[in-house]
Amino acid sequence: MTVVICIGTTLVATPLLGHLDLANIVMLFLLAVLVIAVKLGRNAAVLASILSVLLFDVFFVAPRFSLAVSDIQYLVTFAVMLVTGLTTAHFTSVLRQKALEAEQREQRTEGLYQLARQLAGTLTTEQVVEIAKGFVKEQLAAECAILVPDDLRKNLARTSPACSLPIESHLAKVALESGKLVRSDEMSGMGYAPLYLPLHASMRIRGVLAVRFADNSTEPSSDTISLLEALASLLAVALERLHYVEIAQATEVKMLTERLRSSILSALSHDLRTPLTAMVGLADSLFLIKPALPSAALETAQALHEQSARLAGMVGNLLDMARLNAGEVTLRREWQPLEEVVGAGIKLLGNALADHPVKVELPADLPLLEFDAVLVERVLCNLLENAAKYAPPHTSIELSAQRTGNTVAVMVKDRGIGFPEHRGDELFNMFVRGQAESGKPGVGLGLAICKAIVEAHGGHIHAENRPDGGACVTFTLPVGNPPVVEEEPA
Repeated sequence: MTVVICIGTTLVATPLLGHLDLANIVMLFLLAVLVIAVKLGRNAAVLASILSVLLFDVFFVAPRFSLAVSDIQYLVTFAVMLVTGLTTAHFTSVLRQKALEAEQREQRTEGLYQLARQLAGTLTTEQVVEIAKGFVKEQLAAECAILVPDDLRKNLARTSPACSLPIESHLAKVALESGKLVRSDEMSGMGYAPLYLPLHASMRIRGVLAVRFADNSTEPSSDTISLLEALASLLAVALERLHYVEIAQATEVKMLTERLRSSILSALSHDLRTPLTAMVGLADSLFLIKPALPSAALETAQALHEQSARLAGMVGNLLDMARLNAGEVTLRREWQPLEEVVGAGIKLLGNALADHPVKVELPADLPLLEFDAVLVERVLCNLLENAAKYAPPHTSIELSAQRTGNTVAVMVKDRGIGFPEHRGDELFNMFVRGQAESGKPGVGLGLAICKAIVEAHGGHIHAENRPDGGACVTFTLPVGNPPVVEEEPA
């Protein structure tokens, strides 16, 4: 094409030789060089500059049709013509290259904008992966894969099992831990992805983007790396948004479930409490009949009373749990000694502790605590009753307290079989029992009620097994700023 244009320029200028000065004919050739530089690029423009000088010398400078030059001044013309043509070719090609780069940047910017719009509407991680693959393939003619860490952030897994891109797991893990781009040209020759970019989000690194180019021998430019970093940033934001959306949805479902469960428990408890109270009262009235009933009937009345009382206690637990979850319980805090509540709780249990001696160890310098006596007494009763229920007969139950910093820790220990391993926190959920198939009566609400009451007081409760056998439940109450109690004169 360059040769054709130069020859065409010569054919156009030849009839004008007698009418135009040679300087004007030179302008025609420079115009041809400029057109070639704009349309065909630098190399073609350099060739056009050399051809234009030769054609001008052969066809327009005397003696014509030879490379001989009769006037030495034409050598200057040739030199200026060649330099002008080469300079024009250079600057024109540079401008053309800049225009192409600007157009490419505009296309990539538009692509990133469209990518951000698409990622904003994604609902699943699979959609994010598909959008990222399409963008990388369209903009860079490359393949990509997104790797996300597990809960412990020790291993990386593909978000799409159908992805066949070979991944070097060690390099991906280095990128995840260091938070920097990792590149290995050696891996590209083996078919693996050579680039691994961490997905930086606002809270933490959400994963790694692995990229492999179609032409492994081509080194990615700085613009390509910048584009991939922008892509990684958008993907990280999208993945973090989906993560928090899942958490919000799970939390909302859990809240609705707990609210529904509390409503059902509250309704059932209110409806069952009245007939159960009536049954307990009727069972007690059988002992007051004159003349007295036969011994067999009294034993039946006693069993009826015990079972009705146990069922009434379960219903009371259900109602208390519903109230605690709904936040309807108002704490009546008062400054008082812990030993009074401990004594009241032990006396209230009565026959439940008949086969288990209770050893109480409370320091003499234990400070006054601000708590709701009725609720804390309920906590102690539940813990002591559980200990008596699961400990072997005639084994002791230990209740002790000690001050640790700004809290007072109260411990209830027994010599039973202990708690199942790795279920310490789970035991404080509603309807969870240490032994699901246990023959002991109960519905798994005692520890849940204890947790709700203790946390309402600003404390903490946990369960553990004793090294020498048995279980230990510890709950804490804040010390606060107790009032100063002056000693009475002797």
